[in-house]
Formats: sequence, C-alpha cells, structure tokens
Amino acid sequence: MGSGLFRAGMRRLAGGVTIITSLDAEGRRCGITATAVCSLSTDPPSLVACVNRETSIAAVVEQRGVFAVNVLATAQRAVAETFAGRTGHQREDRFSVGDWGVAETGAPVLADAAVSFDCRLAESVTFGTHMILIGRVEATRCADGEAPPLLYGDGAFLTTCLAASPV
Repeated sequence: MGSGLFRAGMRRLAGGVTIITSLDAEGRRCGITATAVCSLSTDPPSLVACVNRETSIAAVVEQRGVFAVNVLATAQRAVAETFAGRTGHQREDRFSVGDWGVAETGAPVLADAAVSFDCRLAESVTFGTHMILIGRVEATRCADGEAPPLLYGDGAFLTTCLAASPV
C-alpha cells in the first residue's frame, strides 16, 4: 500500500485541533498545530501527542522535557492557521496571534484555550517519521463557560453540531 492512499484515508478521520508548545534552552518559544493527541491514563494523568521528527518542537521537547497541549475552540481558527504555517509567521512570531501566558513548567499556554494541559515528558518513542510524546500532566486549566471545539477533517477546519436523534 502506498502512503498516498493512507494519507487520503487519514484525512477523513476528524480530530480536535491543538497547539503543542514548548521553549528551548534560550527561552525561545515554539509550537505547531496538531490533531494527533489523546488521553493515555488518569492514574497518573497523562496524554499522548504525536509530532513530526522534522519539526523544531520535536527536538525542543526532547531537550527540555516540557510541553503544553492547548485545545482550541472554534473561535481560535486564526491561531490554528498560524501555527500550521499557513500565514508566514515563523517560530516566535507565531505567538503574536493569541494571548499567551506561561504554565508552571514554563511551556507557553494560550490564555483562552478551551483546555490547556501542562506536561512533563515521561517518555518519547520514535516511529517512522514521527515522535510519540508521552506527557505526564502536571496541571490542567479549563476555560470558563462553553468552548465548542475546533475540529479538522477532510482537509478543512470544522465546527460541531449535534447529530440528529435516532427515530
């Protein structure tokens, strides 16, 4: 099977949009848009995030051992586009879009994210083109009020609506 068919199939798997962030040894922030994030365990609280090994964040997270996962709401599409590299912003300049603060670990967190998970790297595994990051969640911050999730599927950003009830 070729990778093209696999990619086409995976595009149809919708996922929540996140921004994975960290900072390097000099304190410079970096981040990418990602959909490959899921919970791993509640005891200890942990999650899995998959990032391409060629991205700057992969090396930074391995070196520093901290990262944050910022789950985006529908109103944050501009942030998603910026961190996906679609606006021409590079590395630190990406943080000019959105209101960014600092988590306990030092990782950048989006102030109005639907949820932010502040993580310490428990383990990383290299597989093919990607690194699988296992993060031990040190802190979780949920937004006040409703924050409908921003989704990505079939090559586009999507919003949610309730599915029709079965008759």
